[in-house]
Amino acid sequence: MTFTQWFLFFLLVQVIHFVGTWKLYKKAGRQAWEAAIPVYNAVVLMKIINRPWWWVILLFIPIVNLIMFPVVWVETIRSFGRHSTTDTLLAIFTLGFYIYYINYATDVNYIEDRSLKPRTAAGEWISSILFAVIAATIVHTYVMQPFTIPTSSLEKTLLVGDFLFVSKFHYGARLPKTAVAFPMVHDTIPVLGVKSYLTKPQIPYLRLPGFEDIERNDIVVFNWPVDTVNAFQQYGDGKYYYKPIDKKSNYVKRAVGLPGDSLQVSEGKVFINNKPLQLPGRAKPQYTYYGTTNGQGFNPRYLYEEYDVTDGYYHDSNTNQFYIAALTEAAYNRIKNHPNVTSIQRYSDSLGAKNPSIFPNDGKLSWNNDHMGPIYIPKEGVTVDITAESMPFYKRIIETYEGSEMGINNTLSLNGTQVLLNGQPLNSYTFKQNYYWMMGDNRHNSEDSRTWGFVPENHVVGKPVFVWMSWDANAQGFFNKIRWDRVFTTVKGDATPNSYLPYFLIFVVIIIAFNYFKKRRKNA
Repeated sequence: MTFTQWFLFFLLVQVIHFVGTWKLYKKAGRQAWEAAIPVYNAVVLMKIINRPWWWVILLFIPIVNLIMFPVVWVETIRSFGRHSTTDTLLAIFTLGFYIYYINYATDVNYIEDRSLKPRTAAGEWISSILFAVIAATIVHTYVMQPFTIPTSSLEKTLLVGDFLFVSKFHYGARLPKTAVAFPMVHDTIPVLGVKSYLTKPQIPYLRLPGFEDIERNDIVVFNWPVDTVNAFQQYGDGKYYYKPIDKKSNYVKRAVGLPGDSLQVSEGKVFINNKPLQLPGRAKPQYTYYGTTNGQGFNPRYLYEEYDVTDGYYHDSNTNQFYIAALTEAAYNRIKNHPNVTSIQRYSDSLGAKNPSIFPNDGKLSWNNDHMGPIYIPKEGVTVDITAESMPFYKRIIETYEGSEMGINNTLSLNGTQVLLNGQPLNSYTFKQNYYWMMGDNRHNSEDSRTWGFVPENHVVGKPVFVWMSWDANAQGFFNKIRWDRVFTTVKGDATPNSYLPYFLIFVVIIIAFNYFKKRRKNA
């Protein structure tokens, strides 16, 4: 739905509200016309049901309003003496239209000073849970979201098993695309294993103002742009499912290329605008290495413990050959001097070797993981030439990211050497949003922009800022599984991360002691 369609829908809701409540407004001592004025009618209704005016704001927050509307329906009928369980259920399951019956078919009286305290313990529990869910949904959607690192693509900076807090407000919180969804879950409702949202209606893309832009080398959480196939694998039905932007899988990578950059990968090294990418100190790129030993005691356990190898290792005792799937340059310099290592070198795809799975995935360019580009990263407002050669780079942008996902039916085709947009010649195109190039630090074990291309700005979720827990599933013993040196550490920074756990624990002790002595003094 477009903003115009949503506005018309909003006006329709106002008409429905007026027709169904104007008599109740009059019985509450208000004027009938007050039920017809958008927003103002909601403020007046809050006064009628004796609830704070800021509840009106909650009615306009996507997802939160799905909880608030039933609450307001129930509060409305209770303000006119309808307290029974049957009345409550009818108000909810008729989507509020039970109020029409109260408005026209009954002779109810307005209870001006009704008690707002739930009449039963169950009611009090339900009320508390509802508003806890509302508060948590607001935080989860617009402020901070928990996130878990599932893969080793950013190993050394973020480890598998890190539990993060991802800030939504750094880059600006994005309003949900899906208007009807289960709160605080992603694409699937846990336990039930069913889709957590309705595909329609959808809210047009809108992002609240943030206080910073994505900077080069920022670690960013985003929705995987090409996640439109076999979305719900737990169904096991093998079908393909369309996913709205905000329900695509969450990925985390490093933004190495920004809008307007020219990016190239040569021998596995990234170059931006013809200059080597300068990574922050905490980032440690890893590559695949292979070599040989003299067969005298070069065991895998020593390698893992001494050189902090966290990915695959293989050693053939018959040929004395080995490979290491992910090794930092520092660890490589130490291993090559090991007395039992006779040779070691970094693996690199050959220059000119063609890998059809590399973006733009048409198999025409002699590009691979270690040699690709130069490639231009689109910037909002910039116009580029569209030719038969450049079309594969921008086809998905025009057809999907700035086409179907924005409600526009765009189709690119080729007639000889002439590019056609919806059957009409297209020689140039102006980008409508910014794009980013996201890569993992584990260069040979990361599915990133080299595979599926650009990340649109409207797919950006947020910025990881804090590791609150880190769990090593391979360690022995409960306390050993917790990486204590990573608990309560920041994500960004050039030095070795410092844990703020001791300070947090001291703060907790101070708060507990303060409350204890305050309570004791009060009872004295």
